[in-house]
Amino acid sequence: MAGPVDWEFAQRVAARIATRNQPVRSYHYATLEPDFERFTAEAEDLVEAETGLRSESGNARARVADRPMWIGANIESFQRLLRPVTDKLEERSSNSRLGGVMGRVGGMEVGVLLGWMSSRVLGQYDLLIIEDENPEDQDIVYYVGPNVMALERKHGFPPEEFRLWLALHEVTHRAQFTGVPWLREHFLGLVGQTLDAVN
Repeated sequence: MAGPVDWEFAQRVAARIATRNQPVRSYHYATLEPDFERFTAEAEDLVEAETGLRSESGNARARVADRPMWIGANIESFQRLLRPVTDKLEERSSNSRLGGVMGRVGGMEVGVLLGWMSSRVLGQYDLLIIEDENPEDQDIVYYVGPNVMALERKHGFPPEEFRLWLALHEVTHRAQFTGVPWLREHFLGLVGQTLDAVN
């Protein structure tokens, strides 16, 4: 039984949607990783100078992702975030013959959502639930390379200015959640209350 969400099916659906109309990579793609490493570090200093906030979790780690990689990271994040709800629903549906079908439907819904989002999102900082599993894949500032380059080309944005602006946006989120000691726990408490309300 797959449970209330078939996560593997969700990832396959999302990846299929994400690869439609994906921009063709160019030799400029190689500039993304060194640029975002540099601009992410610069953005941390600028955010601290302006707001006084600096992450208590150390320096930010930048990762340039393609769409399938971004989808995979979000599938893992959704699994961690929704585990209290999916565990509860799995217990209730363990004797149901429709459990597998429900898991595929849930996987389809999550997959369509993430597939659509993967073609639009430029960057993301995601620190909700930190667990011991795969710590190297948590507390990361993501930049979706194909989308960044497509938008730069479409609007003629100067790459260095646009990439620094994007790094500032994402690093500011990180500074909020990891530089204000009570904020992350408060936010997770609100999320937990919402999830607990699911019957």
